[in-house]
Amino acid sequence: MNPEFSHAPPATDLSTPRERFIAALNRRPLSGLVPHFELVFFLTMEAFGKVHPCHRNYSQWLQMEPRERDLHRRDMADLYIAIAERFGHSAIFLQGTTDEIMPLVDLIREKTGDRYFLMCHGDATFSIPDGSHMVEFACRLADEPEKLKAQAAAEVEKHLRLAAKYRDHGGLDGFALCSDYCFNTGPFLSPSQFSEFVTPYLDKLIRGQRDMGFYVIKHTDGNIMPIIDQLLQTHPHALHSLDPQGGVDIAVVKQRYGKQVCLIGNVNCGALDTGADQDVIASARYALHHGMPGGGYIFSTSNCIYTGMRLARYELMRKVWQEEGRIPDSPAVEMTRPCP
Repeated sequence: MNPEFSHAPPATDLSTPRERFIAALNRRPLSGLVPHFELVFFLTMEAFGKVHPCHRNYSQWLQMEPRERDLHRRDMADLYIAIAERFGHSAIFLQGTTDEIMPLVDLIREKTGDRYFLMCHGDATFSIPDGSHMVEFACRLADEPEKLKAQAAAEVEKHLRLAAKYRDHGGLDGFALCSDYCFNTGPFLSPSQFSEFVTPYLDKLIRGQRDMGFYVIKHTDGNIMPIIDQLLQTHPHALHSLDPQGGVDIAVVKQRYGKQVCLIGNVNCGALDTGADQDVIASARYALHHGMPGGGYIFSTSNCIYTGMRLARYELMRKVWQEEGRIPDSPAVEMTRPCP
């Protein structure tokens, strides 16, 4: 780890949610409640009577005077903090452009110090194309493979330049790489295509971000099992979201890969959305039971708390976490400074 990275805590000091989150990312021993966060919590109108930052009108933002923008930034920072405080999140995922995230980082640090782990999107790799571009992308795979690879390389370099800006600015702890690769049935690209068009570029991106002192969480929904070995070859600190709707079983992933990477997620969003209460309880209990042993686990859903989900269902999931997510006390061990 870069010793100049200003927000790296000593591994032995686990007094804040951020420090516990980092300990989990480093697969270090913890006691007490297992860390928890959600990549996004969209139910801010129901919970706080405020519009989520992602749902605010960007065209109006462009028309605002600097003072009005500053008032909005402060309101958004307060809302991110309120989400973390009310729901016991250890980390905050900030959304927006680089120029807008940096002031939010400053405001949240000003208001909370180093209490929360702060991250933003940092992926540069190809994701599943949307429906209007899927055929075009598939044709380019066959007709223009070298151009696609050059595009992938250029995107990595651009995102590493952005990462350097965040490093120089200070205050950000890491990145969530949010390019989705998989449907419920499997990856959009075959494993061999994935190894050609994604893995080398993901590897360079993560290596560059880690070399700058950042923690890196790789997110992708769906059935990742055909490509999970390739994902782990790129050495992210954590995998999110271990999607049970895509057939990803946290018990299997923990047994096979739990000593290599921190695991985040696996509470079934489908159950939260349309299942019975007992389905939510069973899914949360299963994720905790199989994720917690041996450390290196952070509790969350298999996606996020998205618009249209009932807040009561998330509260039910959290109740299971509060009652059953307590890690037994571990004997004291000598630990070194965490090293992304």
